[in-house]
Formats: sequence, structure tokens, C-alpha cells
Amino acid sequence: MKKLKNNKISAESSIIKTEVVCPNDTNPMGMLKGGRLVEWMDVTAAVCAQTHAGNICVTASINHVDFNTSATVGDIITIHAKITRAFTTSMEIFVQAFARKVTNLKNYLISEAYFTFVAIDEKGKATSVLKMKPVAASEKRQYAAALHRKKRSRAIRSVM
Repeated sequence: MKKLKNNKISAESSIIKTEVVCPNDTNPMGMLKGGRLVEWMDVTAAVCAQTHAGNICVTASINHVDFNTSATVGDIITIHAKITRAFTTSMEIFVQAFARKVTNLKNYLISEAYFTFVAIDEKGKATSVLKMKPVAASEKRQYAAALHRKKRSRAIRSVM
């Protein structure tokens, strides 16, 4: 495993993705399917992780997905992904999805989740990633909380 010395800040790998809710993205009531939204969020988080790591990254886990409200056909979805912390080979990515009506410029939060990705090398083995340096106060809180979330996830896995 190669050793890396530099740090990156969250803004260097933050990603914004935009989608439009089409009829094939919805249930019979015209509401965006949760699975489709999670798919979009996962892709956005993957691009964020790969931008940070400079390698292919794979989803290791999705934690604490909240669906706050629904979006419907024609809504514009904007997904924000940012790294909260990089560990040895893994990264935690915080993803928020917002919706808005075409006729309204105001976004509203529809979902948020924490994704964990692992960077892999050309042989498919986990590889080191750059550390992430939190800058803003909110980034420092997320950075500290990421370690607690990781420990909690490990504890839950060990019980299962």
C-alpha cells in the first residue's frame, strides 16, 4: 500500500449533480422512487470519493438514509456530495438531495445520507487515500462525528 503525504480540503472534491424527475423515475402516484434517488446519490458520492482519492472507489456502506419529503414528476433534483473524513483507505461522504419545482427557485431538502467508499488500485485491492483537512467549523464537526459513526457502524457489524 502506498503512503500519501498531502491533505486535501473538502471543497476540492465536492460534487453537485442535477437530475430531472421523469415518469420512469416514479411510482404509480408520480412520486420519485427512493431507490432511484439513492442510486443518484450513490453515483454523486462515488464521483466525490474518486475525485478525492484519484482512484476508482467502491461503495462500502450507506448509513442513515433519511427521506424527508417526496419529489414528483418534473421536479429538478440537485444532489450535493462532500467528503467529511478520509481514513486509511476509506472515505465518508455526506450527501444531501434537494428538489424544486420548475416554476420555483426555492430548493427543499428531500433526503440525506452518509456513504462510505473504499479506494481500490488496479488489482482491486484497497489503497491509501489522501487525508482530508477540515477548514470551516461545520467541517470540523462533521470530521469529528465521522469517527464516532465509523466506530458505531463497526460495533453494530460485530453484533450482527
